[in-house]
Amino acid sequence: MTKTVQVGNLQIGGGRPIALIAGPCVMESREQCMEIATFARDTAAKLGIPYIFKASFDKANRTSVSSYRGFGLEKGLELLAYIRSELGVPVLTDVHEVVQVASAASVVDILQIPAFLCRQTDLLVAAAKTGKPVNVKKGQFLAPWDMKNVVDKVKSTGNENLLLTERGCSFGYNTLVVDMCSLPIMRSFGYPVVFDATHSVQRPGGQGNASGGAREFIPHLVRAATAVGIDALFIETHPEPEKALSDAASMLKLADLPELLESMKAIEQAIRK
Repeated sequence: MTKTVQVGNLQIGGGRPIALIAGPCVMESREQCMEIATFARDTAAKLGIPYIFKASFDKANRTSVSSYRGFGLEKGLELLAYIRSELGVPVLTDVHEVVQVASAASVVDILQIPAFLCRQTDLLVAAAKTGKPVNVKKGQFLAPWDMKNVVDKVKSTGNENLLLTERGCSFGYNTLVVDMCSLPIMRSFGYPVVFDATHSVQRPGGQGNASGGAREFIPHLVRAATAVGIDALFIETHPEPEKALSDAASMLKLADLPELLESMKAIEQAIRK
């Protein structure tokens, strides 16, 4: 049994129902973020799934220097605060630098550490020192047992509100693969584990100046991860993924979210029985 992490008005881990963390890869417009958040919230509520909205105010690790990056810190946090207030849902965003941490922590319910930055000690410690829950994505270059060092860095601050996310590991050039054994391995550290189904089907830099992906495999990986055992599911979703300004090839179409969650819930209920 993992620890229970309090996130806003809901709890993750400790035998609670699998939570959903979902939203667009990057903020494109206020209207679109509200559309996605409202649809995801209402869909999750019908199935008894706790929901957290996610969106990035800046994508600092885009493949190309000319790629769209987002709203920026100030405008992005204003939008997250608005969604949190208007829809009554907890919100999550990622931080890339220590200087962003305090501002983000004043608004969001979870601070997320991107996979490429999961070994950055100063960033981990700064995020943990806020006392906010911290979701750390396992780097594509790390073995699951290496995440114990990440756990120790966060725990060194006295903050044990920690989530660990699997999002695939590098398998040759421009390819990721998911080792489902990583989920129980990371869970053995005592903290809730999250499965990021959309970044797991990404093909980093696979299109030369942009990342590719294979979204058709998202449902398969969600079913597998749910059966293995997870505490939360992370999904990036968009009304028209093919037109998205970031991660267009790997995001789930928003209209496909209900069927995916119904499948996940059915497997979760079967496993719990």
